[in-house]
Amino acid sequence: MRMRFWGVRGSLPAPLTPAQIRSKISAVIERLGPAPLPDAETRERFLAGLPPWLFGTTGGNTPCIEVRLAGAASPVIFDAGSGLRELGAALQLERPKPLDYHLFFSHFHWDHIQGFPFFSPAYDPEVTINFYLPEENPSGPLDAQMRAPFFPVSLDTMRAQKNFIRLETEIPLGEARLRWRKMNHPGGSYAYRLDEGGRSLIYATDSELKPGDFAETDANAAFFFNAGAIVIDAQYTPGEAVNKLNWGHSSYSLAVDFAARWGIKRIILFHHDPAYDDRKLYHLLEAAREYAQGKDECLKVDMACEGMELDV
Repeated sequence: MRMRFWGVRGSLPAPLTPAQIRSKISAVIERLGPAPLPDAETRERFLAGLPPWLFGTTGGNTPCIEVRLAGAASPVIFDAGSGLRELGAALQLERPKPLDYHLFFSHFHWDHIQGFPFFSPAYDPEVTINFYLPEENPSGPLDAQMRAPFFPVSLDTMRAQKNFIRLETEIPLGEARLRWRKMNHPGGSYAYRLDEGGRSLIYATDSELKPGDFAETDANAAFFFNAGAIVIDAQYTPGEAVNKLNWGHSSYSLAVDFAARWGIKRIILFHHDPAYDDRKLYHLLEAAREYAQGKDECLKVDMACEGMELDV
């Protein structure tokens, strides 16, 4: 399976400001110095040598992840944050364009649904969208945000075939199977695990990890143990996690401890704080990698960035 990140921020979108862009340009010019860049090869070497927080950006859209399964043609989408708009535009350009979608919600806080009114495939009558959540009436919050005075177009105006499905047990998706588990978050949030052909991916955003998540229980082991990768909430620094107890999010250190506890091979830090700039986020990534070395030398730590694609 292959996943791509279309939105990685939490709480609300956080686009680069003009001041941040100017600061990046200024820092690049300062690193350039008086030496000329006489040809394309030299310029590429210079750019490749810049730190990632400077040459590029983590991204400012709220949560949205696309997963393509080896045994199924239909895209699997986790959450409908503002990144869903760009995903929809890209999908409409594919040939042949996908006609069936599976959209899973972790929960219905605004940053996880605000992109849906701008999801262009939902207006295509040839398209079928299957919506999933382990709760009753999964259409309610989507319908509510598309009513006056909040939005000028109603959910009924979307011409795609819409199937709202309450999850009760695991479901097949092509050759894969999907399971879910409730996590600790104000109002509730759900993690999902996809297994396909010996590969596994867990999506666990908006989760404040608690001692019970580390407990040696059959339910915990069945869901978390030996996953190939986990996309996990790591919004806070360790100090912030203490000061913001019961706010519903975790720190990079808790996320690393959790992955090491369950033998998870790869961790992707997710749901970045909207107040953090690119430089701070990459410093937190370095801190997480250093911390992981003391826990499990084989654990690979990455940070979710818009446009990043990973094979699981």
